[in-house]
Amino acid sequence: MPSYQAPLRDLQFVIHELNDFASHYQQLEGCEAIDASMLDAITEQAARFAEQAVAPLNAVGDIQGCQWQDGRVSTPPGFSEAFRQFADNGWLALEKPQAYGGQGLPPSMGSVVNDMLFSANHAWNMYINLTSGAVSTLYAHGDESLKQRFLPALIAGRMTGTMCLTEAHCGSDLGLLRTRAEVMSDGSYRITGSKMFISAGDHDMTDNILHLVLARIEGAPAGVKGISLFAVPKRLLNDDDSAGPANGVSCGSIEHKMGIHGNATCVINFDGSTGYLLGTANRGLNAMFTFINESRLAVAQQGQGHAEASFQGALRYARERLQMRAVPPQRPELAADPIINHPDVRRMLLTQKAFAEGGRMLNLACARQVDLLHHGLSESVREAAMRRLALLTPIAKGFLTETGIEAAQLGVQVFGGHGFIREAGMEQISRDVRITAIYEGTNTIQGIDLLNRKVLADEGRELENLFAEIEGFCLEDNVPPALAQQLSRYVGQWRELTGWVLDQRHNDSNLVGASAFDYLMQSGYVLLGYHWLRAATQAERQLAAGSSEHDFYIGKRETARFYFQRLLPRADQHVAMIRSGSGNLMAIPDAAFSR
Repeated sequence: MPSYQAPLRDLQFVIHELNDFASHYQQLEGCEAIDASMLDAITEQAARFAEQAVAPLNAVGDIQGCQWQDGRVSTPPGFSEAFRQFADNGWLALEKPQAYGGQGLPPSMGSVVNDMLFSANHAWNMYINLTSGAVSTLYAHGDESLKQRFLPALIAGRMTGTMCLTEAHCGSDLGLLRTRAEVMSDGSYRITGSKMFISAGDHDMTDNILHLVLARIEGAPAGVKGISLFAVPKRLLNDDDSAGPANGVSCGSIEHKMGIHGNATCVINFDGSTGYLLGTANRGLNAMFTFINESRLAVAQQGQGHAEASFQGALRYARERLQMRAVPPQRPELAADPIINHPDVRRMLLTQKAFAEGGRMLNLACARQVDLLHHGLSESVREAAMRRLALLTPIAKGFLTETGIEAAQLGVQVFGGHGFIREAGMEQISRDVRITAIYEGTNTIQGIDLLNRKVLADEGRELENLFAEIEGFCLEDNVPPALAQQLSRYVGQWRELTGWVLDQRHNDSNLVGASAFDYLMQSGYVLLGYHWLRAATQAERQLAAGSSEHDFYIGKRETARFYFQRLLPRADQHVAMIRSGSGNLMAIPDAAFSR
């Protein structure tokens, strides 16, 4: 089984050298006391927890999985103990509001911790991450009485959280949901219905769970305009916020899945359960998008986390596995050369490295915007962060999960036949990561969101702001000129493509739907190119200054060169497919699909 090792040096490179988080925090309200030494201490402690407490449970969770019996779910051995240790040591409270028991650190610190936890054990960390999403949603939309009732228990780890959207008949089309809410005389609601695909929907890690449930109040308008959001505890709370009487919430079954076996994906039934309105009636989907958008960024980290885990395993194996002779031979004293010396193995390893490390750069750049959104010193700063984050979120979620899947498949391939069997651990990574392209809206939905709601809706204005940032960086001193020129050409291509879609959508009613996925991928390749250019620039500076970490910075510089020469040109293919229009998809009659 692969043993996870937190990539501390690479995290420090992104935190300190690319983003200068310590200076960034000085520009955030309430975060002025955080310095570089505090950042490193938190990161190092989180690394130890990920490596020692969480990673060893990954294979156990996959092999033994969650068990459902008599309406109760039990998690794999060790999961509950690790959760309790995590909560008791204050990790759940890290970036949560101080008024309800949190530590008040900026959200990006939670993202740094998630970087390691998702690589170490995706299934386990989902219990943590969903609880954080519930806290954010309740904090943003709940009235003070609800905050006081539920937030301290969530932040302390006495209860966990979920989001309950999907029903068996409607999938992502939430306007069709049937779960209903009946108002009661005390202002609460009686919730009745059934939800499916509820991650972390039931377990034995805490006595209580808070479900955030989309439902329709009786008499509400049809479609998404009549959906409200409710906080529904599994058990009602006693005065001391401990778990009290049952609340008509039950787990009807758990799914038997391709991967993430250690996380219980449940059918949750609500049988006249007491719920409390979050936000405004009939505006529930808007409130739930606080949870959804936070979860999309978390899923981007899941994709990148699997790229990192697969790369670590493949690299370790490639250095040890002897097979055939390299040209020229590298280890004549051995029977054969390590496979890391073969060109195609290096192609696979460099692809994994480019996606894992580039994805980390993109994820923490998004986290920086989340900081500004919540802690920016002015309204203009917060609004600018909101616009940029709206643009970046679907790209990060879609692109990093697609490339995470590719990296995981390459990990299996590097191992060859050994990668196809359980003992190597690589096939688990390839199964676990597959859900990330589906979670929180499939990647086609992410592409439609990006193209239709984020780019076309504002005629590309925020996208132009991003273009200006990238093009401005390309003109700075000490930026590698060949890479800067290439990236500038791809930004121009992205701009021209956007204008072409804006013009042609009126002549082709299916153009946006036919182009959305490819537009997302083209955007992702160019955006990751920007981050690799930033990394290459920093590496060149350090090498020119005579850094003692020569190999580390050579690795950054050469991976950037590989990315620009081998991976960035994939954007051209996506452009060609978009420009082909929708006719090659829509012309074939439905009946002609038959064989």
